[in-house]
Amino acid sequence: MNLKIKSNFTEELPGDSIKTNTRRQVNEACFSYVTPKKTTNPKLIHVATDFSKDLGFTNEDLKSKDFINIVTGNKVLEKTNPYAMCYGGHQFGRWAGQLGDGRAINLFDVNHNNKQWTIQLKGAGETPYSRSGDGLAVLRSSIREYLCSEAMHHLGVPTTRALSLALSGDQVMRDMLYDGNQAYEKGAIVSRVSPSFLRFGNFEIFSARGDHKNLKSLVHYTIKHHFSHLGKPSKDTYILFFDQVMQRTLDMIIHWQRVGFVHGVMNTDNMSILGLTIDYGPYGWLEGFDFGWTPNTTDAQNKRYRFANQPNIGLWNLYQLANALYPLIEDAEPLEKILENYKNGFETKSLAMMKSKLGLFEDDAKDQQFIQALEDILQLTETDMTIFFRLLSNFNKDNSIKGLEVVNDAFYKSHDVADTIAQQWGDWFDRYSFRLEKEKFSDLERKTKMDLINPKYVLRNYMAQLAIDDANNGNYDLIDALFQLLKNPYAEQPKNIKWFAKRPEWARHKVGCSMLSCSS
Repeated sequence: MNLKIKSNFTEELPGDSIKTNTRRQVNEACFSYVTPKKTTNPKLIHVATDFSKDLGFTNEDLKSKDFINIVTGNKVLEKTNPYAMCYGGHQFGRWAGQLGDGRAINLFDVNHNNKQWTIQLKGAGETPYSRSGDGLAVLRSSIREYLCSEAMHHLGVPTTRALSLALSGDQVMRDMLYDGNQAYEKGAIVSRVSPSFLRFGNFEIFSARGDHKNLKSLVHYTIKHHFSHLGKPSKDTYILFFDQVMQRTLDMIIHWQRVGFVHGVMNTDNMSILGLTIDYGPYGWLEGFDFGWTPNTTDAQNKRYRFANQPNIGLWNLYQLANALYPLIEDAEPLEKILENYKNGFETKSLAMMKSKLGLFEDDAKDQQFIQALEDILQLTETDMTIFFRLLSNFNKDNSIKGLEVVNDAFYKSHDVADTIAQQWGDWFDRYSFRLEKEKFSDLERKTKMDLINPKYVLRNYMAQLAIDDANNGNYDLIDALFQLLKNPYAEQPKNIKWFAKRPEWARHKVGCSMLSCSS
């Protein structure tokens, strides 16, 4: 392998003075050196071959024994020092103290084509931050993370990436539903990749401990390597930095809302400083259009991280980051202004996003009310969000086919033309037809634009579960089939039309297909 390896994080930031890998509070350090746990019988299941080239790997590299050993923790490259990061976080609205990389180990950075990436293993063993955990991961959660991070990338959603998925050859004990029924599952490791895995919590932990020296060092490092266009670090630069994080976070969440993605665990330790979707745990896509839906069993009662609340939680998390950065800025006013801009920015960008999903590109003062009317009627009956918006592009204002017939396949229950919901839909489509008269694009041009905004294929939970069930039986073909499908989520792909379908009834309440726990 001829990789251009870098070690900026460990060379430029303070490390843990204690070298033993024991669970403990780590103070005045950004990271701890750790060594991945060797696996007994590693087996490579899948590699993102296209993306691997962006990191500098060749086809020969991917076939080598060194590659599988590196991405399963069995080999540490010369002149590299794997490490786990120290960070804290607010979990479900409460300060949780030190958290850190409990089952993630950063191997090294690579520089290729003037881009730098950190390669990380998830599930490669314990670290000082593992608390009561074993630092390992199981196959089901690893498949979900591997497929979803790449699916999100091809949807155009800012995200961390995945390089490989492998079996460890070891069995891992897990209580999948947290109901006391523990069982052994197949162990697995995902190699994750990102320009940086820094989170809001990396900054929070130093601020919470009053360690402003290391807080400043980390902010300077982050600006130098990831926001260098802002200039040399200063109080003014810190403010610009926070503004950039705000904008990136807002844009990411707008994308989530656009495609109907629900993260499930928007704790501050799961918020990327680069505005990337990070840590794919109990996520999901809306099956029925439901603002109150959350995929997380832990969140089932309070629904803090429900679909509709994601923008508000993004703002709440930014408040925590602002509090963490305040000791360096010592002026609340510019931070408060940026947070206020988030609120205003969301209103503006959300409206523009929803208009683009509807094929509306001209200005109309009544568009917000029109969209609200649509969202209200979508919730009157179970309606598949992905299918509805994809089919909507087929609506022709000059066609005799009624709008309800165009989107009929999106409904879990058919509507009789005489029922009140059907009548409300008829009224809405009359308004839609009238509104489209204001647009300059032809129906075909509008459809083309809408189909680039509204995906046809997303990674529904039941699809991932089918792949998991097959993989548990030693068949990994569906993993590759879904991987290929999700590389082109906006294309028609007539050969894959079976995946353009509502959640099957058998999956409505099946474990892994509806709600999920954080167990991995």
